[in-house]
Amino acid sequence: MARYDTIYDKIQELLGCIPGSVSILEQQIDSDVQMEYYNYAQNLKKEFNPEDILKNRNAVFEADQTVEDKKNMMVRLASIDNIEAYRTLEKCTSNMQDHLKDWATLALQESRLLLESRLLDQNRVLISTGLGGKGLKLRYFTVLVSCNSFFTPFQQSVIVKEIRYAVVKVGGEPEDIQFDKELCTVLSIIPLQVAVQQFFDNIIAECNHYGDFIKRDYIITNVKVIPNAELRKMTHSRKKQNPES
Repeated sequence: MARYDTIYDKIQELLGCIPGSVSILEQQIDSDVQMEYYNYAQNLKKEFNPEDILKNRNAVFEADQTVEDKKNMMVRLASIDNIEAYRTLEKCTSNMQDHLKDWATLALQESRLLLESRLLDQNRVLISTGLGGKGLKLRYFTVLVSCNSFFTPFQQSVIVKEIRYAVVKVGGEPEDIQFDKELCTVLSIIPLQVAVQQFFDNIIAECNHYGDFIKRDYIITNVKVIPNAELRKMTHSRKKQNPES
């Protein structure tokens, strides 16, 4: 992917998607759980009788069913183009034990896309990340690093104003901005059509007009929120490898 390609451009290039055919998983679900679900679904949905699954669909709520049985049932229901299967999975998202709620959410999303594809007569594409999103926007966790040992109150004020202004201007949502000594962590929702690397490059450049106090290198991910202790290990390790950075 080129330096400033947008995610939406790349999806259209690879899959030929048309506007309105893309959906984003809104919930924040651990990427490992997502990979487990999709691998499980790919390997499981081979041969089964949809009518039997629908007939016995309420078994997924029975206490004597094992976790594996419930996972199996939800994945099979998600592959059936039927509103009753969808309603059952919808009920699962609020009735499953905590460790199966994410699984139920993924199954429900798959079922919804299947129904929408049939009703709209077009293939639907799901974008799922660990941090989720909203509408056609993805949630990003960004970390800015001070050139010094901490951000001053004035620098913090500049960063907050610039980030909020820039995010809202492109139709996004600035959800949370936190400072901890030399770190500034940002949680924001950004539209797919925005090239996020260029976007945050520009924010840093604007802030640095007031004294060149933010390092040009930063961290941005849509996989998870990284704890500050882990961030410091990452930045310190990078500093050892590149003493001049």
